[in-house]
Amino acid sequence: MTPARRIAFEILGSVERGGLAASLLDERLVRVDSRDAGLVTQIVFGVLRRLPQLDWLLFQSSSRPLEKIDPSVLRALRMGAFQLRYLSRVPPHAAVAETVELVKLAGKSSAAGFTNAILRKLPPLPSSWPSDDVTFCLPEWLWQRWQQNLGADLATAAARASMEEPEAHTRDGRRMDIGAQAIVPLLELQPGQLFLDLCAAPGNKTLQALETPIRAVACDSNPRRLRAFLAPCPRVQLDAAKPLPFPPVFDRILVDAPCSGTGTLARNPEIRWRLTPAEIIRQAGRQTLILENALRCLKPGGRLVYSTCSLEPEENQDVLKRAAPARVQSTVLRCPGRDPGDGFFAAVIE
Repeated sequence: MTPARRIAFEILGSVERGGLAASLLDERLVRVDSRDAGLVTQIVFGVLRRLPQLDWLLFQSSSRPLEKIDPSVLRALRMGAFQLRYLSRVPPHAAVAETVELVKLAGKSSAAGFTNAILRKLPPLPSSWPSDDVTFCLPEWLWQRWQQNLGADLATAAARASMEEPEAHTRDGRRMDIGAQAIVPLLELQPGQLFLDLCAAPGNKTLQALETPIRAVACDSNPRRLRAFLAPCPRVQLDAAKPLPFPPVFDRILVDAPCSGTGTLARNPEIRWRLTPAEIIRQAGRQTLILENALRCLKPGGRLVYSTCSLEPEENQDVLKRAAPARVQSTVLRCPGRDPGDGFFAAVIE
């Protein structure tokens, strides 16, 4: 059993129990050599991005419904199917043999023969998939929503981008998506200004803002994230959805609001399988409170940028209509597949 597949199997199990794939990978791969770390990352993200396609392939060669298969065995089968059909670097015999060993490692030795048989009968990738939700690896409700809100072309581009490995971007030697880097320039920061970053952790955007000689205050609700904050500036732990302890003194404010994250599905693929329409509405209510509170801290003549990494209008345009209907100067929507990097929405408010 190679360490890479065992680690990937364990991480996927943690994701099934509610963990975040990106965070789990960061934690587990610190002491793993680069080749193995690359394989772990490919398998974990690949399985999560292409889950419906993998399940369709397995269903074609299984003698029983997938829901009747033990969860740990099904997890191993998905890993094996992904390697067989999407990783050309992995020899087929290795993918099958290692998957069988994973099943044994999980204490399911009685399913080893079943696992071997399914993977050896796995069909090739079809010329077309049976439905759009399998083609684009999205829940049907989210695919329908994107078509309605983005239009067919952008919805297709975003869905296809969400299934692929995103390009890695850095800024000043640290990992930072190219889309995220486009938000701070909208503030048009000037030297000497007082800047409030209201939902700031982990601090990448605050660091970017501090490239201009300003005075910054960073806030976040999570004490652990604040302790590990990247930027050298005063930090305040608070819940931005509640009244803020600041008068209207800030020249510039960034509200990079917590959101559903539907613009980041390539980077955070498990979101698509956890998100519900009700969660989008819940996020929008909280975002409205945060923006209303932030606007009370903006000095006359100041500028606020509201942003999310969501593609959903409830979290973007609808929040602006409720909190700042007459003060929006401009908006921008970056869509994965059309624009490089993650998707995001941003609005400039004065």
